[in-house]
Amino acid sequence: MKPKEIIIFGSSGQVGSNLIRRLTKNNYKVTAVTRNIHTKGYNIKKSGNAGWIDLVEFKTFEYDKLRELFKNKDICINLIGILNERRKSSFNNIHCLLPKKFAELCKEYKLKQFIHLSALGVDDVKDSKYALSKANGEYEIKKTFENYIILKPSIIFSRDDKFTTMLLSFIKYLPIFPIYYQGKTEFYPIHVTDVCEIIEKVVIKEIKKETIECIGPEKISFKEILLRLQNSLKIKRLLIPMPISIAKMFATMFEILMKNPLLTRDQLNLLKENNVPSGKYKTNVDLKINSNLKYFDNEIAKYSYMWKDGGEFSREKNIKKI
Repeated sequence: MKPKEIIIFGSSGQVGSNLIRRLTKNNYKVTAVTRNIHTKGYNIKKSGNAGWIDLVEFKTFEYDKLRELFKNKDICINLIGILNERRKSSFNNIHCLLPKKFAELCKEYKLKQFIHLSALGVDDVKDSKYALSKANGEYEIKKTFENYIILKPSIIFSRDDKFTTMLLSFIKYLPIFPIYYQGKTEFYPIHVTDVCEIIEKVVIKEIKKETIECIGPEKISFKEILLRLQNSLKIKRLLIPMPISIAKMFATMFEILMKNPLLTRDQLNLLKENNVPSGKYKTNVDLKINSNLKYFDNEIAKYSYMWKDGGEFSREKNIKKI
C-alpha cells in the first residue's frame, strides 16, 4: 500500500523534529518545510528515517512555490507559530493569513486532512494580539476547509523548548525571580512526545472536523512550576510578586532593546487568563488518545541536570555508581 504523503510546515521546532522522527519511523513519507535549509536542514534531516523525508525551503508567502508543495499530498500539518512580532512576521500574517492559505490549498488539491496547531485558552483573552490572531486563524480554517483538525495545546515542554529551559537558566543564575499576577495563572503542561502522539493518532484514525484541547495530566500554577524547577535543581530562589505596571514598563523596554524580548506586554495580557480547557471542546483525555501522559516532574528530571554543577555527573544514578 502506498504510504501517506504528509507535508509539515514548522518542521524545525520542538514539535516538528519529534513528529518527523515518529512519522518516518512508522513509514509515513514526510516533506519537511523550513525557512532556511542551510542552517536548519541538517538537524531536520537527522531527525527522520533516511528515505522517508524530503527537505524543502520555503519563505513565508512565496505563494507560487507553495502551490507546488501541495500537489500529490494527503495531509498538511501546520506547526508554525511565533511569540514575538517582527516586520512581516506579524501575528496576523503567521497565525491567520498563512493558515488560511494552507486551508485553501488543502481544499483545492483535495487533501484528506489539515492538522493545525493552535493554542489553548486563546478564545477567552480579549486584549492579546497573539490570542486574537490564533482565534482568527482557527475561524478561517474552519470556514475554508471541512477536513480540519484544530489542536489547542497548553504549554508544550521538553528539553528542546524555550519555556522550561529559559526558566531553568534564570533560576540557576538569578537570586530572585519576579512573578506576575502572584503566580496564580494555571496551566496543563503537556510533553512534546504526547503532542506528537496525538497528531499521529489523528492521522491513523483519520479524525476530521474536530477541535481538540490538548492537556497534560496535571494542573500547575506558574508559581508551582517555578517551585518544581527549583526543587529539581536543589536550589531555592526568592519569588517576588511584581506589580503589573512595573512589569509592563520592563516589557516595553525589552521590546525596544531586544530582538527576542524576555517579556512583552502582550504576554503579560495572556498571563491574566488561566491556560486551561474551556469546556467548549473535547480534550485528548476525553478522547483517550494518549496511552500514557507524561508527568512534569518526571520529565524535567531527565534534563534539568544540565543546569546543575557537574552536569551529567550530578545525576543521582551516577553519584551512586561512583
